[in-house]
Order: sequence, then C-alpha cells, then structure tokens
Amino acid sequence: MRFFIEKARKGDIMKPKTNKTTGTKKKSVPVRKRKSFAEGVKGFFKAVGNEIKSFFTIFVDGSWRTKLSYVIFGFGNLVLGQIARALFFLAFEALFFFYTIKSGWARILKLGNLKELTEQVEFVRLFNKDIHVELLLSIFSVLLVVVCIVVWRNSFHGSYRNDKLLKEGRKIPRSAFDKGVINFIKAVGNEIKSFFVIFVKGSWRTKLSYVIFGFGNLVCGQIARAALFLAFEASFIYYIINFGLAWILKLDNLGDIGSHEEYDPIFDTYVRVNGDNSFKILLYGVLSVLLCIVCIVVWRMSFHGSYENDKLLEEGKKIPKFKDDLHDIVDSKFHRTLLTVPAIGITMFTVFPIIFMILVAFTNYDGAHDGYSGLFTWTGWANFMELFNTKTSNLGYAFVHILLWTLVWAVLATFSNYFLGMLLALLINKKGIKLKKMWRSLFVMTIAVPQFISLLYMSKLFAKNGLINMLLIKWGFLEFPFDFWANTTASRILVVVINIWVGVPYLMLIATGILMNIPEDLYESARIDGANPFQQYMKITLPYMLFITGPYLLTSFIGNINNFNVIYLLAGGAEANSNLLTSGGSASDVDLLITWLFKISMGTESNYKLASVIGILIFMVVSVISVIGFNLMPSNKNEEDYQ
Repeated sequence: MRFFIEKARKGDIMKPKTNKTTGTKKKSVPVRKRKSFAEGVKGFFKAVGNEIKSFFTIFVDGSWRTKLSYVIFGFGNLVLGQIARALFFLAFEALFFFYTIKSGWARILKLGNLKELTEQVEFVRLFNKDIHVELLLSIFSVLLVVVCIVVWRNSFHGSYRNDKLLKEGRKIPRSAFDKGVINFIKAVGNEIKSFFVIFVKGSWRTKLSYVIFGFGNLVCGQIARAALFLAFEASFIYYIINFGLAWILKLDNLGDIGSHEEYDPIFDTYVRVNGDNSFKILLYGVLSVLLCIVCIVVWRMSFHGSYENDKLLEEGKKIPKFKDDLHDIVDSKFHRTLLTVPAIGITMFTVFPIIFMILVAFTNYDGAHDGYSGLFTWTGWANFMELFNTKTSNLGYAFVHILLWTLVWAVLATFSNYFLGMLLALLINKKGIKLKKMWRSLFVMTIAVPQFISLLYMSKLFAKNGLINMLLIKWGFLEFPFDFWANTTASRILVVVINIWVGVPYLMLIATGILMNIPEDLYESARIDGANPFQQYMKITLPYMLFITGPYLLTSFIGNINNFNVIYLLAGGAEANSNLLTSGGSASDVDLLITWLFKISMGTESNYKLASVIGILIFMVVSVISVIGFNLMPSNKNEEDYQ
C-alpha cells in the first residue's frame, strides 16, 4: 500500500506543470543533442580501442582466476562460488566448441563459395516459406561466433570485477542457487567428516552400529528403535540378495532375451516362453536404487543415534525410552509425523514417475519395443537428436511449429482473460451501474456448469454438421457447411474466444475483490492532479492489480501452456496438418505440446520415448519462464512496499 501512496504523493500519478504544494515549477529535463554520423563513427572506434586496451589491462592486472577465465569460461566465477554464472559460461563454451568442431567451422568456410552453397538443394518449410537450410545454418554459425566473443568478454570482465570487490573488502554477489549449491557441498563435506569423527570418537557400541543397524540402541535399552533398525536391515539384505541386485545389474542393457518360442518335446509343439521384461527391469531397477539411497539414510541414523546416546551417558543424562519417543511423535516432533506420509506420497507418485519419464527418453521404448515382446534398450541422446533433425525427419519442424503456437496461445489465453476480466469488474463496479449482483450472477453461471460439458457442447456446436452451420446456411450467409475445426485461422480464433468465455468470470471475481480494496484517496488525488480515467487506470489500478495478482498471472500462464482440457475437448477431432505428420504421429494446427504428447503416446505407434523427450522439453520451457517471470515480478522485487 505504501508503494502506491508514495507514488501519489510524489506526483508520479500525473506530472503537472507546477507543484501543488509549493507552487514552484518542476525542473525541465535537458534535451540531448543528437550526434552526427561522424561523431557516431568516432565513438565506435573509441569504444573498440577501449575494449582492446581493457583486454590487455585485465590480463596483466587480473588475478590467476581472471587469467584462467580467458581460456576456461566462467572459471573465476566458479572459484568464488558463483555457480549459476559459471555453469552458464562452461555450458556455452562446451556447446560452442562441440558445434564448431563438428560442423560449424565447415559451414562458415562454405560462405566463401556462395554459388556452391546455394546450389545444394536442401530446403525446409517454416512459417509457410521455403528456407535454405545450409545457408541459414552458415549464417547462424557466424552469428554464434560473434555471440561467443561477447560471452568470452563477459567471462574475464566478470572475474575482474570480482577481483576488485575482493580488494575493496566487499561481498561477492551470489544468487539463491549459488548459496544452495554451496550449502549442499558444505553439508556433504560435514557428513563425510562426521562419518570418520563418530567412528573414531564413538564407543564400541557405536562402532558396531556401523555394521549392525540399531546395535547401540539395543545395548542402551531402546528396544523399539533397535527393532525397527534391525528389521529394516534384514529386509533390505533379503531383498537385495534375492531380487534387488539382479534388477540393478540388468539396468546396464535392460534385458538380454525377450519373450520367445521354444520347442516342447512333450507336446511336440512350440510354446511361448517368457523372457526378460525391459519395463520391469527399468521400473524395479530404479526402485532398488532408491531403496539403496534410503538404506544409506537409515544407516546414518543408526550410528548417529548411537553417538548421541554416548554423549548423553558422558553428560550423565537419561537416555530416552519408547514412551519418550511416542511423546515426541505427538508433541515436539508432531510436524515430522504429519509430513512423513505426504513426503512418502510425493516421492512415490511424483518424484519417481518424473525420474522414470526422464530415463525413458534415453531408450527406444515404443509400440514395437514394448519391453515384453520386443525389448527396448538405451539409445543415449538419439531421441533428442531425432527431434531436432530437419534432414531426415519432420519432427523438428513439427516441434518448432507446435511450440510457437503453444507460446502464442498461452499469451493470448492468459492476458485476454486477465484484462477482459479486469475490465468487466471495473464496468460492474462503476458507480451508477444498477443490478450489480444480477450481472455478476449471469457471468458466474458460465463457470457453474462443468467445463467438460461446456467445451464438448461448444465443440459440437461449431462442428461441420453443427447448429452454427445450419443457422448460417438457413440465413443465407453460407452456401455449404464450413468446417471451423479444419481451418487453421478459424479454429485458433475459436479456441481463444471460447477460452475467454470460460475463463473471464474467474478473473472478474478475483478483480472485484482486489478493486474494492484500492483506497479511494488515490483516485481522488489523481483527479485533483488532472488525471483522466485512462491515466488513473495505468498509474493506479493496473500497477495495484499486477502487484497483487502477479503470482496468479504467472501460474495462469504456465497452466495455459499445459491447458489440455480446452484444446483437446474443443479441437481434439480437428483434421491433422499434412506438414505435421511425423514418425511419432500427427498433429493439428490447434494442438499444443501437451496434446501432441498425448497423441504420440496414445497413438497406434505408442511412441513413449518421443513423448518423454517432449515432456522434458515442456518442463524446461516452463521452468525457464517460471524463474524469469518470478524474478521480474513486482511483488517479488518490491515486496516490502506493500505493507
């Protein structure tokens, strides 16, 4: 609230010619004189000279970290704990050299003979235009070299700035990610250190607890704890020996012999014999690895608990018994009790499926290689390379086409609902509007009907044999039925408009509650300063709304990227685009990445490997947008202003 009141007091709502309080005129901003072309050229060469001078100056005056940053991008940042920057620099350098050595340098050399380059007939259709692939990649390679020079400069310049900060005794700036990585490394180091310290300083009970889980608790009379530790150790050893180790060893190639037929001399015929199952090997192998990680955690708890008992005995304190543990579970450690079940559920039903999906992306798991009748195996980065390969498959074009439409759809669906919902709330809340409750109720009725029914109804309404076509033909607007869902422009406009019809009431209700809390004094001050309604909206209403609803706007945008319901229920039966036919299946012009993923995995070929790759890429796109959007959000940067 303080943020907006200060803006009103400082005159930021409007910029009047005179100050209403003092009556003095505000100082005019001096107008910069535009530079001539000659001065611009002179300034350019001066900047180039300064860059060349700084190149040698930094190398001479910089520390050893900075000197190594000339060769290893981000080395200076890595040494000083700026992990995020260092990873970006190192990843860029690695990718640049990999691409340049493999094909980039050869493509740059091809630019020397444009005639030979243009004679290589290799086109790809993108945005309804034929683009020469090799020429485009050659130009891209040159631009990548320029970008590499800029990144290289930022590498040693950033390290040199850190050198100056250290000389001045100032703190090196680190992001939350940097601090998290540093804390994680410190925690691992402390765990390794404590492992040896406890073994050296611990009693004989503690030393035996390294081998027999809960032995120290058993000797000290903590029977319940000891029983749990011993039961877990026995169960783990039994599982690993009989099942787990075999699953883990088979993770190397995901099976040797699949289901096959063998001759049975008794029945004098061939019978089906079950072999390895790649799906089960991957599933149970990963579960066995996770169980080993859990075992390490329990093992740590065993000797740490025994060492704590040693310290209690040295201090002459009482060792907690079973009833004390029960009391802690329902009292001082009740928060852990409540979080245990959700944590297990998230691990089993969220974390594990994500790990499994990521691993599937590196296999050839599909309908032909289902893991039972046909084994699947590891393929490395082949699926990712296939998705971005424009020479031998159409997957790259389909992915770029659908990704661009997904982002356009997310922007249109999010901001159309946001601003129209806000406008509708402003209109209904305006003074002089009668029957406000009735108008709100009419719009809320739209969301009272289940979305599943509404969207299917609208899909049939605009079908080729639907009611809309019948009415348009009857009224003379059309001679033949128009297939809305087969036309790219019409289908995209329809899904956006219908999404507005479904989503605006939600935003209207949210905006109504927020607008009622904006102090009327702000609008009064703005009117006194001469602000018109549009200026009041831009300087007061919109900043206030963005400040409050920023997180909702971001989550709504992410939700629309993965908005399966609206697209699939409305245009699930839309005609496939012939340019989007791929080895993984077909897609229409209205499909988002999430609906394309569904069609690929549920199609005749059941291309699970490609679906997993697309799922990973969706996660990467959503993560980047979420991180950038959250950091740019006013409510995140100016959180202290809203008091």
